[in-house]
Amino acid sequence: MNPPSRRLSADQLIGANFGFQHLPLSEAAEAMRGFGMTRIELWGIAPHLDLFRADDARIDGIVRILDDSGLRLHCLTPEQVVYPVNIASGDDAYRQASIDLFRRAADICARLGGQYLFLTPGRGFENEPPQRAWDRSVQALRMIADHAADQGLRCLLEPLQRRESNIAHSAQDLRRLLEMVGSDKVDVVLDTVAMACAGDTVADYLSLFGDRLAHVHVVDGTPAGHLVLGDGRLPVLSWLDDLAQAGYRGTLTFEPFGDGSYALDPVAAWTRNMLAIAPHLEPVEALT
Repeated sequence: MNPPSRRLSADQLIGANFGFQHLPLSEAAEAMRGFGMTRIELWGIAPHLDLFRADDARIDGIVRILDDSGLRLHCLTPEQVVYPVNIASGDDAYRQASIDLFRRAADICARLGGQYLFLTPGRGFENEPPQRAWDRSVQALRMIADHAADQGLRCLLEPLQRRESNIAHSAQDLRRLLEMVGSDKVDVVLDTVAMACAGDTVADYLSLFGDRLAHVHVVDGTPAGHLVLGDGRLPVLSWLDDLAQAGYRGTLTFEPFGDGSYALDPVAAWTRNMLAIAPHLEPVEALT
């Protein structure tokens, strides 16, 4: 594929610790520095940043790791799909504990110098009317966004696939959810796999959200899978070119999960992604 006439900037691509969950956080940070990253999306997964055990000493350790690697925190993404965290649960105590954890996550994100706290809608019981789960999600998202704003943060909200949630899957769902939350402190994530699974397009996200589209998870799929670029069959690089032509100025990063094998050699997975995306990014020096 030939490079497009207009490209995203290389400084829009940020690092992440996705795929590094079986290595120390310091290894992920060093790898990101090696790839030339200056910002990172920090996935809140044990042992890197476990919200249940993130005491002051551990948070101070994360600060040192980021500083030593020349990285700034862009957003904190607490695990909220396979983790025992669910802000829309029909169990009141469980839901309240989850909301409290996200408030704690906002506090940690602010302490780490982050800009965004990453959220998803949660999920309700499968045997209840869907609107009940939507209403609980809206209430929780509003409470978390208000607390995050008090810490000087904005939030990012990502729709999930149906197998992950029974609340918001499509761009239209996400638009409805945002309208119900009613906060101007919440921006939008486009995940290329979630977009494909919902039958949406880049144009849908751009028309529905405009400048509120602030972050992109760049992943291939079949259409699901969260694969390294080239391991699936989605036209991800063409979608990135569409974003570039539209003047997208938000951030993007990779989220290689697959079947778990990428975590056996995450540097190799990230290297393949970097090689695939390079022709579609304008080098920073070319813009100065």
